[in-house]
Amino acid sequence: MFIEMFMGVEVLETSCNLTVKVFLFLFVALPQLLPLATGIDLNTRHGAVLACAELVYALYKLAVEKNRPVTDYINEDTLESLKNIHRKLYNCQLYRGFGGAFMRPAVCCFIEKMSLSKMPLKNDSIIGEWQWLIDDSLKSIHHFTSTAKQKIKFQEAVISALTALCNEYYQTAQGTADPEVQNKLVDKYISELQRSEEMTRCGYSLALGALPKFMFNGKLHQVLEGLQRVTWMTVKDTTFAEARRDALKAIAQVCKTVGVNEDGPYDQVICRSNVSQIYNSLLDCLNDYTTDSRGDIGAWVREAAMTSLMELTILLVQTDRQLITPDNCRQMMCYLAQLSAEKIDRFRAHAGSVFLRILHFDNPVVPHIPHREELENIFPRSEFETLNWSAPSQAFPPITKLLGLSTYQYRVLLGLTVSVGGLTESTVRFSALSLFDYLKTIRNDFKAMNKFCGTLIQIFKDNLHNDRVSIPMLKMLDQMLANGCFDIFTVDESHFYAKELLSLCKEEIRKSKDVQKLRASISVFCGLIQFQGEMRKKVLFQLLLLLCYPFPIIRKTTASQLYEMLLTYDDVIDAEILDEVMANLSDNNWDADLPTVRAQRNHLCDLMGVPKPIIATKLHQGVL
Repeated sequence: MFIEMFMGVEVLETSCNLTVKVFLFLFVALPQLLPLATGIDLNTRHGAVLACAELVYALYKLAVEKNRPVTDYINEDTLESLKNIHRKLYNCQLYRGFGGAFMRPAVCCFIEKMSLSKMPLKNDSIIGEWQWLIDDSLKSIHHFTSTAKQKIKFQEAVISALTALCNEYYQTAQGTADPEVQNKLVDKYISELQRSEEMTRCGYSLALGALPKFMFNGKLHQVLEGLQRVTWMTVKDTTFAEARRDALKAIAQVCKTVGVNEDGPYDQVICRSNVSQIYNSLLDCLNDYTTDSRGDIGAWVREAAMTSLMELTILLVQTDRQLITPDNCRQMMCYLAQLSAEKIDRFRAHAGSVFLRILHFDNPVVPHIPHREELENIFPRSEFETLNWSAPSQAFPPITKLLGLSTYQYRVLLGLTVSVGGLTESTVRFSALSLFDYLKTIRNDFKAMNKFCGTLIQIFKDNLHNDRVSIPMLKMLDQMLANGCFDIFTVDESHFYAKELLSLCKEEIRKSKDVQKLRASISVFCGLIQFQGEMRKKVLFQLLLLLCYPFPIIRKTTASQLYEMLLTYDDVIDAEILDEVMANLSDNNWDADLPTVRAQRNHLCDLMGVPKPIIATKLHQGVL
């Protein structure tokens, strides 16, 4: 039914002369559609409302063609009937339940077209009623949608209606906002941002982002502050990733709407007083790695933050580039480089495209980009469109070269860590290959290797007990040690790297029950055996300690890897006892009870000349 009605409107618009169009619209189509728009059949009602909206807007366009007001074609009775559509639907409770999911977007489309058609309804009570429908729909989205696609369509219809309504009926003749309406509307929307329902936050965030410029005069600071609070993570709303995403989109949209003036008032435009705060909010969201049953939901937030940063930066560079500070630009480019080296193809591709868009933007160029010349050599403009960031084989070789640039080294290595220590075969393969190729270029440069290892240790320290990074870090270290990436340090008994690494690995697995983490650490300990001197005794002590771990799988893994390590490095223990040690490791039952296993382990300690671990005991005090 809706398709037939809508097609009819399209045919009427294109095939008739002006006089016939007006006659058919007013005296044939509308009289038949108005009763159907409030009828009992849902599909017919839905189609009739949308058809009425299109007919009204078509009449407005006809009036514009003839340079006449729309009221010349729509009389008071017809206008009253159009206004009554919403009232009748509301009185009959047709906005509720299943039908509400259809009727609310349809009536919002009708409100939008009535507003765009400049209907003479200013100060009419129907405006408040329409506003009620928009507000109620914004806070009730979760009741009427079940899929992401439905939610987006519903939001788009409601927000388009709000924008059109504000532009037509809330603006004075001088181009300013009606103070009473502005205060009531903006204050209400800001307060709704702290609702406990995530979809309500989403709706009101996007609604604030869609408001016209005059609605922000004197209110910009409050609006930005409210949206920034939505982007913060607290214990109760950690999983509200969609709300944070939509708030970030709204911040960028508000910035584009109000414009830029370096010395302007902070509650009207983007200026020196508020631009750093906006950048900080966007940059903070690039650290959102929230996960739940849906997976890495923080990726939605990071994606929105990247897009908003790009839009804000391009807006500033085209209007007042002095507002882009070296520190903000450095942080932005470093974060984008990190995200361009991470493991999820889709979001790596988005980060890479944003990184290159900012790097190669020339209308005018973005200032303060660190190592611009080197970046342009690594990523020439000719590859801007052709580089496929989604393909690990194409993405990792160039981004890994940024490890040689001091400003980017920490962030790029952090991104590579989660890729090299990840699970996806192609990502692990090409990221590791690119990393090892880079290390080959500096493996004989003591100063460069020292700096690289210092950065690696710092990343490990900064992410201790952060499993998102620490477990991949252990896996990456295992691969690096196995590939001889640190051979330059193995003969230096006093070098800080091995000691720091051993200390951090011990701290990372302390009291851990994560089997994946424990098994990865065993591989690292076995790799560290290649360092000479006192370091070997400490590593052997740690491995023998793990031979009595409460989990049998860890005991067996330790025994197996210790056996392989002794085969690989035949100078670790004396050849005279090697066969007996190997026999003990392979023949003993490491699944046995702990007292039995402990006796077996202590025998190995005696053979290898390693101190026996002492069982920690708890001291209990009596309670008086």
